[in-house]
Amino acid sequence: MNVAQFQADLRSWLDDNDLSPGPDNSLQGHLKQFARVSAALYEADWMRYGWPVEAGGLGGPAMLRAVVGEEVVGRRLAEPGPYSMLEVLAPTMIDYAPPELAAEMLPRLLSGREQWCQGFSEPGSGSDLASLSTRATPRGDQWVINGQKVWTSFAQYSHRCILLTRTGEAETPNHQAITAFFVDMDTPGIDVRPLCTMHGVDEFCEVYFDDVVVDGSRMLGKPGDGWQLAMDLLPYERSTCFWQRIAYLYARFDALIAEVKRQGATVDNELGAVFLALHTLRCRSRATQHRLADGGRLGPDTSIDKVLLASAEQLLYDTTRDLLPGLIELDETQWRSEYLYSRAATIYGGTAEIQRNIIARRLLDLGKE
Repeated sequence: MNVAQFQADLRSWLDDNDLSPGPDNSLQGHLKQFARVSAALYEADWMRYGWPVEAGGLGGPAMLRAVVGEEVVGRRLAEPGPYSMLEVLAPTMIDYAPPELAAEMLPRLLSGREQWCQGFSEPGSGSDLASLSTRATPRGDQWVINGQKVWTSFAQYSHRCILLTRTGEAETPNHQAITAFFVDMDTPGIDVRPLCTMHGVDEFCEVYFDDVVVDGSRMLGKPGDGWQLAMDLLPYERSTCFWQRIAYLYARFDALIAEVKRQGATVDNELGAVFLALHTLRCRSRATQHRLADGGRLGPDTSIDKVLLASAEQLLYDTTRDLLPGLIELDETQWRSEYLYSRAATIYGGTAEIQRNIIARRLLDLGKE
């Protein structure tokens, strides 16, 4: 299918179908709006393109999914955070779940009937994911899970969780002892506790697992496949997900330009620097998208995308603070919330320091010193 024609047809459809969000700007409101948009797009088949037929999709290149995300998020019909979970977790299910489980569950996610979350990080295992301690113990055909996760986005609203656990013996190397499960969030023994961040939104959660019983049929892959699952997830996190967020940042950049013009300021240099950062990021992300679409395997090179995204996002909101004095500090606006959230851009998804170490050691071969 021709991607340009697909995008033109989608734009025409979106112009004719009003999916504008309502006045509820809360996190719950954002998730309900994303579910509404997903349902409409799924019913009209747009949300099914780019996904395999055996999982409820209509086939076609994955680039079509990126186009849908770009248009939806760029038009501010849905927030990039909720949308990103779909693009990260659905491919993981297709790659690792038993085919019958993927066929049953994927349409629920694509159609907005369900929200899923990702249970990876722990209080002592954020950037060092291989050291996680949440344990799954076999019991007949079932597994019993105990432990704690943190920074689990949207867990309080999620129906399912892709969860990493430790299953190996004490002497098993860390990377070979991790196993993934697909867990129903209403299973007895799961306790979700939202965390309110400094930008005033309880997007992240602590999740406790106390003797949570999961059937063996919900294992994703085989015992010990969890580390590879996590590594295979990264290309999706830093390709189609980034593409959506870039569209969002461009929309906010346009809004900044409009506000600066309204106030009559002339600031070509500052806005030019933001445009250059966004354009550089978009060009890099486009190349990543095409490498993935051509069957290329993404690896440590996506750390470059992550560093560029964090830098561009923070520069955009730093410039907003500089050009609109007092807006961030004094007014309860969306700009203030987004500025505070942007402070975490160099932390979430892998800190900037770790990404630069990966670039230095694995791409530039600079060694450990």
